[in-house]
Amino acid sequence: MRKCTTGRLDKVPPSGIRKFFDLIAGMEGVISMGVGEPDFSTPWNITEAAIRSLEQGFTMYTSNAGMPELRKELSAYLKRTYGLEYDPNTELLITNGVSEGLDLAVRAILDPGDEVIMPDPGYVAYPATVLLADGVPVQVPTYCENGFRLSGNDVRDAVTGRTKAILIGYPANPTGAVMEMDRLAEIAEVAQKRRLLVISDEIYSLLVYDMKPACFAALPGMKDHTILLGGFSKAFAMTGWRIGYAAARREIIAGMTKIHQYTALSSPTMGQVAALEALRSGEAEAQKMIEEYDRRRRVIVKGLNDIGLSCFEPKGAFYAFPSIKVTGMTSEEFAESLLLEEKVAVVHGNAFGPSGEGYVRCCYATSMQNIEEALERMARFVQRHRQV
Repeated sequence: MRKCTTGRLDKVPPSGIRKFFDLIAGMEGVISMGVGEPDFSTPWNITEAAIRSLEQGFTMYTSNAGMPELRKELSAYLKRTYGLEYDPNTELLITNGVSEGLDLAVRAILDPGDEVIMPDPGYVAYPATVLLADGVPVQVPTYCENGFRLSGNDVRDAVTGRTKAILIGYPANPTGAVMEMDRLAEIAEVAQKRRLLVISDEIYSLLVYDMKPACFAALPGMKDHTILLGGFSKAFAMTGWRIGYAAARREIIAGMTKIHQYTALSSPTMGQVAALEALRSGEAEAQKMIEEYDRRRRVIVKGLNDIGLSCFEPKGAFYAFPSIKVTGMTSEEFAESLLLEEKVAVVHGNAFGPSGEGYVRCCYATSMQNIEEALERMARFVQRHRQV
């Protein structure tokens, strides 16, 4: 029988994260630290704005690029937060989350065989999205010893004649690593010298601890060479609303919009109304959530270290990425055994790239009670399986 699907799909493995969600289904008493999603409900004033729009019958399509009011408010937000000026009519696009924004970006800029440099470990969608655009992901190892940060030298060594772009995501999923502006400047220098675009996934940009948010496009000379991707899912607890954005120079946004108008048409109207309210009045509630994540962060990092799982201190996002080497298990063996024996769900580190082997991702966007109970269960598990 003739094959029905494209060969591109053969290059893309199923998401390693989903395997464990399938195992969880039907299991009672599981504490899930696997889902990268806030456990808070969307702040009520944001939800209420969307409800009002529904009551008023505002359920039609918007402009392909998104509501003009939202783009104008977003432009003002980026200016007051990062000092960046984007034309709301030509340099901003409202997307169905950052996931669609990333897909649009790589399809708009890549020709078959073009290479994209990215950190390893990194978000599972990074290499998959590049492969689906007929590009070549070049995963550059990062290590706990250097804070899981990509350096300018790392990037320089990975550049070839086929390199088209650098894809970074800081604060990082799965490690919680952050990049200070001087470290980002190293990557910017390479990008400028080699005339590369930088795709900067900043969905966790507001979720930082003990430091100010950093924006790659705000580096000198980098605005026109950066595709800035952001959204509302994490900081405003709006994952299901599916609203993100892209900011870039007009010809790039025009290319992304062309794809968007044929594949998605426009982002959900009610979600855009909610995002508009989030920009206008949601930052105070977002800050309260960030403060709670910080409290949980300190508890889980200390707890993991105390039970023998050496844990790098995350400075952003809401993930801990402890080493599980004391057990002698692979990351998949550890995650599956922990789930079956103690009913704690974590994600195996190699789901995020080869350099994630020997680690697991624990999401602390869950209640303090769940975190403390999970640590007790994990302590029993490690005690039984410790080898070194």
